[in-house]
Amino acid sequence: MSHLRPIIYEMGYNKDVINQDIIKEDDKKYILSYPTVYIVQDVDRHAGYSVYVGETSDIKRRTIEHISIDSKERSDWRELADSESAEMYVIGHEHFNKSMTLDIENKMMQYLASVDVVKKVNNRRTNQQNMYYSYDEMEEIFSKIWRKLRTFDPKLFPLEKTIRDSALFKASPFHKLTEEQLAAKDKIMRRIETNLANKAGVGTLIVVEGDAGSGKTVLMSSLFYELNQLAKENSETQQLKGTSQFLLVNHDQQLTVYEEIAKKLDILTHDGQKTVLKPTPFINAHPQEEPVDVVIVDEAHLLLTQGKQSYTGKNQLDDLLQRARVVVAVFDRKQILSREQYWTPEQLETLLAKVKSEGNHIALNKQLRINAGQSTIDWIRNLVDLKTIGTLPKKDSKGYEIRFFNSPDELQKAIFEKAQNEDSGISRLLATFDWPYSGNRDNEGQPWYVKIGDWQMLWNLQSKLTRQQKRLNKGLAWAEQPQTLNEVGSTFTIQGFDLNYAGVIIGPSVKYRNGRIVFDKSQSENSKAKQRRSLDSGLKIDVSEEMLNNELNVLLSRGVNGLYIYAVDDALRAALQSEEIKYE
Repeated sequence: MSHLRPIIYEMGYNKDVINQDIIKEDDKKYILSYPTVYIVQDVDRHAGYSVYVGETSDIKRRTIEHISIDSKERSDWRELADSESAEMYVIGHEHFNKSMTLDIENKMMQYLASVDVVKKVNNRRTNQQNMYYSYDEMEEIFSKIWRKLRTFDPKLFPLEKTIRDSALFKASPFHKLTEEQLAAKDKIMRRIETNLANKAGVGTLIVVEGDAGSGKTVLMSSLFYELNQLAKENSETQQLKGTSQFLLVNHDQQLTVYEEIAKKLDILTHDGQKTVLKPTPFINAHPQEEPVDVVIVDEAHLLLTQGKQSYTGKNQLDDLLQRARVVVAVFDRKQILSREQYWTPEQLETLLAKVKSEGNHIALNKQLRINAGQSTIDWIRNLVDLKTIGTLPKKDSKGYEIRFFNSPDELQKAIFEKAQNEDSGISRLLATFDWPYSGNRDNEGQPWYVKIGDWQMLWNLQSKLTRQQKRLNKGLAWAEQPQTLNEVGSTFTIQGFDLNYAGVIIGPSVKYRNGRIVFDKSQSENSKAKQRRSLDSGLKIDVSEEMLNNELNVLLSRGVNGLYIYAVDDALRAALQSEEIKYE
């Protein structure tokens, strides 16, 4: 009998250990003798699902070990063993081998950690596999497994597309890393282990540089999770055993995502201290006299370099280096958006020269976000980096779609259409920061809008929400919240995230004159970009052009499968549309 489809059995956990009576005779070989993947789950009406994902070559023996041994040594297994409602799914397939089950286990953790109703995922390892026989079948087999699991519990196993669109999925530590990311991770791990083993003191800096969409967030998420697992008491890596690690990010939306991931994976605290937080609270809570082991800073280009409100120091990076033995900082100079974060070329080159001389500089060069051919990526990069409008390829090799619009209304309708199409995924409108906005309502108590002629749309989280909507949105990034389809997001809202289709309104601060993109800071409402930067020497310099160019870079690099553009400036709009004619 052919078993090209997955074989899945649902059975009570810790009742009959493995209930062999329910397994069909033709299936027994694949369940009891072949490698299998299994999911143990328990659900609490208030707390949600707690799940454990594993793989084994002997499901009978492994289940006995979990119940009789692991439950005595680990609280997560004790909770499952003591539960009256825990259930287990055992998954078999005639093409399963050890490498494939390890890959499927890893992908299952990635999916389940991204499901809203799952509050805790119990597993302490990642098992990314390289090439193996039947490697090319894994994705299809996994999708078939997931679809069949949906027939058992659609709440625990929602549509794949829903998961893949979530910010939790996109930042998951269980992504399969590229060769470039793996090499970077291995180098960072070796540097950390060497530093801690040699008791080198504080202040070792490792810098990871890469453009938007080069996989920096996934790399840092994976690094943070693995360091946490190796720090566990049963770790065989002596240099990392018992160490402390913290993940810092200065972006509200990204912080929410990291906190949610850490909570589900039970790594949100260490010795009673939060491990995922903003740099300023970390600096205030950790004196120099008690340094931690490892600090990872995602979006390190958002570190403040001038004192402001709760942070009264001079340079956050220096303060972090004084409080940690190793600091791993992800840096993208093209995503610096505020004068207070600005580094002069001399400051930056001095820092990087030192890091490079110590062998602690890592560059990520591969573009992973934009699902486009190289000629399309080059067109976007030329527009941002060279400020020129090149010739679009007549047809993108990967089907990436670039479109230009005559009005914001037409752009809005096109993005609405994509957002409502299940095959297109999350799509939202974005704009350069050329319209007034503050966190509160305006002086008349009205929300802020992006206004162009007779057209207007709410600007940046200005929708009025009921208490229930706020509860449902908790832990969701801006783009995942349903009401944001009726809002326009800014660079500060979308930075660090992506969209399947990004509808970008290029406001009046970006113009086209004499064949080049130019910036008009008088049309920008981003005071953090317009105001002059005070240097240590006391000199004040205008960095607005660089900041506004970086703003454009952030917006044009958000779309995974498509980029839709409306430009307010007539000349820029005409120049872009002339390219669309060639494109068609």
